[in-house]
Amino acid sequence: MISSTNVFAHRGFSGKFPENTMIAFEEAGKFAIAGIELDVQLSKDGVMVVIHDERLDRTTNGRGFVKDYTYEQLLAFDAGSWFHSQFANHKLPKLSEIIDWAKQREESFIVNIELKNDQIHYEGLEEKVLNLVEEYQFKDQVILSSFNYESLVKIRELDQTISIGYLIQGIHPTAIEKAQKINANIHCDEAYALSEEGKRAKEAGLELRVYTINNTNEFEIVRKAGADVIMTDFPDQFA
Repeated sequence: MISSTNVFAHRGFSGKFPENTMIAFEEAGKFAIAGIELDVQLSKDGVMVVIHDERLDRTTNGRGFVKDYTYEQLLAFDAGSWFHSQFANHKLPKLSEIIDWAKQREESFIVNIELKNDQIHYEGLEEKVLNLVEEYQFKDQVILSSFNYESLVKIRELDQTISIGYLIQGIHPTAIEKAQKINANIHCDEAYALSEEGKRAKEAGLELRVYTINNTNEFEIVRKAGADVIMTDFPDQFA
């Protein structure tokens, strides 16, 4: 089985720029790719902030949890120097900034928003994201994904048609049935895509969106296995 495989920039062009920053998304947008992937959490005052880790320590000069700071306080942190000094003083963007930027692009592409609510419960995150997408009339260009299945159930209850992706890790024996129940596709790693479960998912008509593929050999292997999307830190390699 060989499919036409689309490319999403994982946390933007995160192989060469600090992940989940505006510059990483802007640089990814210079390539002929199908979309970008990003992560969203809530600040103390309920602002949707684009950052992967629940803690600030790895990708900023801040310490502690995102949820414990207001967005104004989060803006004081440097989200670029950890990657390289040339990116000093890049800030954590709001989700609204990314959607606004994507909305204004001449060539439209998909924004895959991962709700980072599998470790911390962010009250009302699903509603906030859906409301923002509706405000920008951006629904046709969005995929909402999460490892938190109950969060996806909630999203589907709130919106019957928005595209959603069930995030899994490893060989998940009930992923197909759970995804079908909420009309979702599956976001998985290479191991699942190449497994009998992955083959069964494709036969069931589900899309497989595979993270994180960073070399051409892996790309060819998962493409031949029927991957519909690959997410990569290096969109320049696959555009």
